[in-house]
Amino acid sequence: MKECLLRGIGLKNIGLKGVGLVLTLVIVCFSGVSQASGANNQHWIDENDTVRFATFNASLNRNGEGELIEDLTDSSNTQAMAVAEIIQRSRPDILLINEFDFDETGSAVSLFQQNYLEVGQNGANPIEYPYVYSAAINTGIPSGYDLNNDGVIGESGFELANDAFGFGTFAGQYGMVVYSRYPILGWHVRTFQKFLWKNMPGALLPDNSETPEPHDWFTQEELEVVRLSSKSHWDLPVLVSGRIVHVLVSHPTPPVFDGPEDRNGTRNHDEIRFWADYIQGGHQSLYIRDDQGRRGGLSKRSRFVIMGDMNADPFDGDATGNPAALLLDHPRVNNHRTPVSLGSAEAAFSQGEANELQVGNRAQDTADFFDGDPGNLRVDYVLPSANMQIVDSAVFWPDSESELYRLTGAGGSASSDHRLVWVDVKVR
Repeated sequence: MKECLLRGIGLKNIGLKGVGLVLTLVIVCFSGVSQASGANNQHWIDENDTVRFATFNASLNRNGEGELIEDLTDSSNTQAMAVAEIIQRSRPDILLINEFDFDETGSAVSLFQQNYLEVGQNGANPIEYPYVYSAAINTGIPSGYDLNNDGVIGESGFELANDAFGFGTFAGQYGMVVYSRYPILGWHVRTFQKFLWKNMPGALLPDNSETPEPHDWFTQEELEVVRLSSKSHWDLPVLVSGRIVHVLVSHPTPPVFDGPEDRNGTRNHDEIRFWADYIQGGHQSLYIRDDQGRRGGLSKRSRFVIMGDMNADPFDGDATGNPAALLLDHPRVNNHRTPVSLGSAEAAFSQGEANELQVGNRAQDTADFFDGDPGNLRVDYVLPSANMQIVDSAVFWPDSESELYRLTGAGGSASSDHRLVWVDVKVR
């Protein structure tokens, strides 16, 4: 049975126009579907100030269910300490963490706050997030079908992972969580975990090259259950300085680890295309239906920030059909300033191999992948809407001269193979 705690928090001096009364309902759900929590130590800023949005694939995923909770039970996990310090050094106001294993109780989310974020790491100031959102995703949920066509319907381990709705050896592996200093309007959250891939017009459904029929990798029965999102797509309305900003987060599947049917490459493309259609709104988004049954995308005047590890570089790597361009070139996206770092440029030149053949700007890389293939790539994005101004941005990737270089390391990482990316935005 779903049990929710509703807590009313009166909002004062937030500059709302044309609104007589505003009440934020902070929802704590223990149904295993979602958790959105809040506290009274709200973080308000002057309306002339900026808000820092950040995404970080922190690689806080584990091989077994419950292992992340065990690792975060005390304050001694080396990787979690490094991740927390990077967050404390960057100090985002609204933060998406990809690859953070989901559990129905929200224990890992709370433990990471209490034992790491709220504990100063190596002289960095602690950071508090009174609002949190986490929800169920598709990884590790059995589909009941042989989705990779190997003749076996997986029930455990990698066989399960390859046939699940999203790749994962247990439910919730590689999950997502959003930490926020601003209220998340829980009753307006939209999730698209169960949206069927076949319901996207013009979907790039994978093709079985051994048959004459097109786009027939999945059977008709399988198409009735195969979901678009490998994890989930979330629209989290956040109240910032009297304005609602839609925080649009996801983590599309890597466009590799498949065969000539390109089922991961095509899925990655359409997972990214979903946001392009969603922010376009109007007729182009009418096909979209959320998990609550509501149709359509955003209105033309909406403010939004798209965030996440998209697993697609606009110039290099193995993405199918350059899906990153669907967002970067979208007229509703502010792409006037791209986050960069000294460390990414240095790493590309010092590591060589595939990096020497790439055509993209190496200073814009956000992930330190294998040097031989694919090399370092830009795959993590924070993309505000065109009706908001970008003030500053960066990739947290220190060069070897920096004391903080220890957090990323030489040719590897003390925390993750991805880097935190942040963008400062003026909402008004």
